[in-house]
Amino acid sequence: MSAATPRYRADDLAAFGTRLFAGLGLPEDRARDTAEILVESDLLGHTTHGLGMAPRYLSNLDEGGMTREGEPGTVADHGGAIVWDGRYLPGPWVMRRAIAFARERLRAHPQVTLTIRRSHHIGCLQAYLKPITDEGLVIILTCSDPAGAGVAAHGGVTSVVTPNPLAAGLPTEGEPILFDISMSTTTNAMTKRVADEGGRLPGQWLVDADGRATDDPAVLFGARKGAILPLGGLELGHKGFALALLVEALTSGLAGHGRAEKPDEWGASVYLQLIDPDGFAGRAAFRRQMSAIADAARASATAPGAPPVRLPGHAALERRSRQLAHGVEPYATILDALVPWAKRLDVALPRSI
Repeated sequence: MSAATPRYRADDLAAFGTRLFAGLGLPEDRARDTAEILVESDLLGHTTHGLGMAPRYLSNLDEGGMTREGEPGTVADHGGAIVWDGRYLPGPWVMRRAIAFARERLRAHPQVTLTIRRSHHIGCLQAYLKPITDEGLVIILTCSDPAGAGVAAHGGVTSVVTPNPLAAGLPTEGEPILFDISMSTTTNAMTKRVADEGGRLPGQWLVDADGRATDDPAVLFGARKGAILPLGGLELGHKGFALALLVEALTSGLAGHGRAEKPDEWGASVYLQLIDPDGFAGRAAFRRQMSAIADAARASATAPGAPPVRLPGHAALERRSRQLAHGVEPYATILDALVPWAKRLDVALPRSI
């Protein structure tokens, strides 16, 4: 960890974010949930979806795109299958309520699925997983944005879908498996960051308007726009695009609201499923089976000089523990982008440690 990089207590960053959102009229509990999920994303290392999202959230809140008051509406309720209308309420607050609601319903059902139409952006999916696996439960979470795109269909050069991340938390007898992967080669937020910095991506993850793979994010923002490639790139992108279509079905399809309505509000269609293994073969049996495959993966032979195999979520959890103990290192541009908001709302910047 670089001694020259300012570090901040996670609680101080969350309190700072809470004051900013509350300063624009978001009720305290909604402001706090939103800020805490963004900081949790930074703790895990997802800096494009942590406090780096706060300026856009604040702008959207200020302009009326994020709803301040009211509750999600129930569209359908079949016991173990529920549909909510999120009414563009703050995504992290809606998600914490949805998870608590589904957790309570698990008392009567071995699994509970809750889909949400018209939520505001929900941030980094991995930020929601650990509290569920800590209980020995399984969580599957995915989302899409029917008002957005950015990612091409396999074989095309036009943006059709969003990155459509899929996340899951799987308990084991030790450290949980936590993954959060996009059905695209990269994300809209990452390409925007790299483009703003005048950089190039690590690989040819994009396609230009003529169908050529490129690492230059500028092709997404010019007059003749290209697109992000689906997971698998030019050669194997049929796999990523197929998975993106599955996400569209689970989110907008099951929620009954999506691209067919042509919405223009930045937001999310969400699919949340909680599973209690005790409703199947049992939590102990589930942990035993997942530990067996995890142990086998970690014991895998690797190429000479290569590091050992690690499980999804291991690096994120290590980073989280380290930053909780020694302070969070926000991405270099994040706090600078929040300075104008802090001045406008008369909120003191957090003090480094």
